[in-house]
Amino acid sequence: MRFGFWISNGNDWDRILASARAAEACGWDGIWVPDHFMPPEEGYGHEPAGIDPELLPIHECWSLLAALAAAVPRVRLGAMVTGNTYRHPAVLAKQAATVDHISGGRLVLGLGAGWQENEHRRYGLDYGAASDRADRLEEACAMITGLFADERTDFDGAHYRLSGAPLAPKPVQDPLPLMIGGTGERRTIPAAVRYAHEWNGWCTPGEMRHYNALIDRLCEQASRDPAEMQRSAALMLFLCDSERAAAELRAQPFDRPRMVGTAAQIAEQVAEYAAAGTDELVIPDFNLGPEEAALETIERFSAEVAAAFRGPQP
Repeated sequence: MRFGFWISNGNDWDRILASARAAEACGWDGIWVPDHFMPPEEGYGHEPAGIDPELLPIHECWSLLAALAAAVPRVRLGAMVTGNTYRHPAVLAKQAATVDHISGGRLVLGLGAGWQENEHRRYGLDYGAASDRADRLEEACAMITGLFADERTDFDGAHYRLSGAPLAPKPVQDPLPLMIGGTGERRTIPAAVRYAHEWNGWCTPGEMRHYNALIDRLCEQASRDPAEMQRSAALMLFLCDSERAAAELRAQPFDRPRMVGTAAQIAEQVAEYAAAGTDELVIPDFNLGPEEAALETIERFSAEVAAAFRGPQP
């Protein structure tokens, strides 16, 4: 199993770089960055009183990925996930190919339909209905696949058009992994099966089993080997020093999948994800506190939990 560390782009650059380097040094397999321009209008629920959440600093995702590609030499790098509505897919393909070169072939192109309405409204981006965003995501996947593979690409869709579009240089990786994020069973997951090499969703182990079964069925219907699709789950980590602290946290309501417990208890929960067919766990830093505490947690998790689940290291 792989383990990815998801670093908030609301951190300052020095912390982002220090976190990425620390995660790489202690054995994590990937660094992920969210693609947002501002927090949601209602905030995340932990902003200081009297602060307008939209005015909090947020760095741009793909600029960060390019910088990390040059500064952090080993791990996979990716967006968790790029909002398709924020950039023309041909421009995104060019960005991705460039970052893949800077990284020496370590990029994963994470892509989703887009969901945060206030970013679209504030920046004058077309939001549209969920069905429109799903249509645009499918067209974007087809375009990006063509641009990466073909010398020139023509595309005539309802939302996007290309006329003999080149993309050179091609990515270092062939193919550059495309990861679709989202749990929509009617449009998003079928799009992942049709176009992507990886899929990601916020999942409990039970939900992971459900989505994996769906992906397997859709792959079989499409005459695609299910083993070709990597599957990853995003979830919060609460690594506790005592059972008492863990019990207090478990009693609190929470709206995201999470792992809570001592190192031994967390290892049992990781084993549940592994048994459910999870190839990678992606753990954000959003709840890990100040920089020193967050770095201590990721080092402890890597040494006390993840080491037992990693495959042979090169």
